[in-house]
Amino acid sequence: MAAPLAAKSAIITGAGSGISLAFAKLLLSKNYNVLFADLALRPEAKELVSAYSNNAASSGGRAVFQKTDVVDWKQLHNMFQVADKEFGDVDIVCPGAGVFEPTWSSFWYPPGQPPSIDGPFSNHYRTLDINLLHPIRTTQLAISYFLSKNPPKTLPPVSQKHPPTTPLKQIHHITSIAAQTSPPTQPLYNISKSGKQALIRSLATLEPLLNIRVTGVAPGCIKTPLWTEHPEKLEMMRGAGEEMWATAEEVANTMGEITVEGVVGIWKGDHDCKQTEQREQGKEGEEEEEEEEEEEEEKKPKMVPVQGGMIIEASGRRRTRIVKQFLDKGPSGLGNLVPNVRAAEEEMWAQLGRGGWGGC
Repeated sequence: MAAPLAAKSAIITGAGSGISLAFAKLLLSKNYNVLFADLALRPEAKELVSAYSNNAASSGGRAVFQKTDVVDWKQLHNMFQVADKEFGDVDIVCPGAGVFEPTWSSFWYPPGQPPSIDGPFSNHYRTLDINLLHPIRTTQLAISYFLSKNPPKTLPPVSQKHPPTTPLKQIHHITSIAAQTSPPTQPLYNISKSGKQALIRSLATLEPLLNIRVTGVAPGCIKTPLWTEHPEKLEMMRGAGEEMWATAEEVANTMGEITVEGVVGIWKGDHDCKQTEQREQGKEGEEEEEEEEEEEEEKKPKMVPVQGGMIIEASGRRRTRIVKQFLDKGPSGLGNLVPNVRAAEEEMWAQLGRGGWGGC
């Protein structure tokens, strides 16, 4: 049964777990219909879909699962057809499925050498198929779908400003701080996230021209199965306290501000850390009063209107900032630190020293 025209709807790939699942849950709570496009659903995702699958059409907030392998472009095409049939329209597309450079498709485990599943003459890396090519193709399909549902009467010159004549549609990507930090342990992952940020910025002009807004969120260290169910990744966070992690729900809240509210709260960098350091140094009197005033101000984020091409770093509660294209200071502070990355680097160097690396 198709949803009523008044309801808004979303397609989210990778919604079976992690950040994409948290985003799907948030949208459902705001009466969005959501198509969960994934290979499978984790138990908590199954429970969520079940809870929302039988909602009456008049209430909105309906969930539909569509089994989807995001490396298969035909299946990406089909998820738009299913969403259109189920919901009548789509307002938000989030190509959220991704992998964290697993050993089965990693730069440091070359094609043809176990445990890699990439063939030495297959002409592709599975990690890039999932993390980069799938978001690119999904973005193309989303633009095509949006235009087919609301064809613009005319396409004026890019240089001319003009009011939107069609409803706002959105494509929201999940990138990473790795696009800037580029740790040597995960080159393919870094490439894919950098590529997505370039894609977002490249399509900024779609909003003033076609009212299609392309944005992204850049999470830091988020406690999801990408970390917790891969011992070689989790080892890099050995010794990290809970304050060094962010949650999928915290990232999803920022994604909701970007896509649903249209304004996002930006906090003043690592001000909290500076306040803590000053207190530890025993500063008192007038300086303490000033700190209290500043701290009170810090309880309120600066609300910034969202626009196409915008990328927001999200590293936990009160840790959001705009990622600038030029002269950006880069990620820092809690939520962005990997305390034991050296362990992964040692394994990386060990791979190079075992002989026959790379297949040449």
